[in-house]
Amino acid sequence: MKKSFKWIAAILIVASIFSFMGCPNEPELPSGGQGSENVNGGNSGSEDNIVLTVWESADGPDTFIKKASEEFSKKYPNIKINFVNVDSHDAAQQIAIDGPAGVGADVFAANLDKLESLVIGNHILPVANPNNIEKSLLAASKLGSKYNGIMYAYPIAAETYALYYNKALISEEEVPKTWEDLATWSAEFTKKNPEKYGFAMYVGNAYYTIIFASGYGNRLFGESGTDYTSSYLNTPEAIKGMEVFQNLRKVGIDVPSSSFSNSKVDVAFTSGNAAMAISGPWNIQPYANAGINYGVAPLPSMPGETTPSASFAGVRNMYVSAYTDYPEEAALFAEFLLSEEMQKLRYEITGALPAVKVDLDDSVAQGFLKQLDYAYPLRYGSYMDKFWKIFDDASAKIWDGADVKTELDAADAAIIN
Repeated sequence: MKKSFKWIAAILIVASIFSFMGCPNEPELPSGGQGSENVNGGNSGSEDNIVLTVWESADGPDTFIKKASEEFSKKYPNIKINFVNVDSHDAAQQIAIDGPAGVGADVFAANLDKLESLVIGNHILPVANPNNIEKSLLAASKLGSKYNGIMYAYPIAAETYALYYNKALISEEEVPKTWEDLATWSAEFTKKNPEKYGFAMYVGNAYYTIIFASGYGNRLFGESGTDYTSSYLNTPEAIKGMEVFQNLRKVGIDVPSSSFSNSKVDVAFTSGNAAMAISGPWNIQPYANAGINYGVAPLPSMPGETTPSASFAGVRNMYVSAYTDYPEEAALFAEFLLSEEMQKLRYEITGALPAVKVDLDDSVAQGFLKQLDYAYPLRYGSYMDKFWKIFDDASAKIWDGADVKTELDAADAAIIN
């Protein structure tokens, strides 16, 4: 990235927008251009000696970027990547300072929660090749790449939770496809094994219980996730979904909410005392270390539906700086990171799930990837800050027998007001 005057940056932004509107194919390198000193002390450049500065976190993502850079430069020998360690949690704040000063990144990593502020601050460019990229993205990644319908982000990794099952207690063929079947199977299992659970989940944690409030197409804060006139937690669909949640205890998992805290769920599964549990990829290694032979399947579907229930998803994005002097080359590198080869490489290095549709030779990862196609991205902000504790409490009360509509009405009022 080189220092640029504001009018040059403005021209680049306009040019990028026109590219976004009408360029469905892979961006091509420009036929001419000028170069100057690289901000990090590199040699003076030219079109044949372009250096892109890329910010990423340490402890895995940095290794990936360095290896990906080597492969990218083999394909585009006139573009070199200069890696700088800037943590993804700090990058959005730092680009707002370093970008206008001409000493920032051309491409940088930051999580989905930074997307809105980056767009509003005019710190990032729209994706240069949205039509092509969108075809390869998983559903959650696709939603997590856009702001007001425009794609600004290159999703590089995603995560959600799914259904773990202990193969010593339940076979792959027996894993329930619906919540009704799960409740029935769990009841029968517990009759035969009084000291064990057929199913365990953290029933007082909104991160997981949103599964049921998101039933039948309902979404927290509406389809866009930004309608703060309502939490959408007390819609007819949400009420119906949370009644399914409450019925799990009535039918087959008769334990109080206090018995299903997060740590207790993990202990139940790792000790072999739970046949199934909901958790995320962060437990892949801990569960394996406990000696559990497990599989991972998408979440069961709601009654009357045939697709997995919707879950929350976290999305990690790459962004192209609005201050870059090389918008086309920066976009080319960001898109390269989403190729199937690079997404597999990132998974091998970091363990983070790909954000695109890839065929991994890993049945556990495939279980999460299937669920990601039915997940929607976490949102952030003051309303979300209130959501967590309020819906935690409402979920626990509903599990313990409180009236569903009464609790959801109260939760909605407390979050919105």
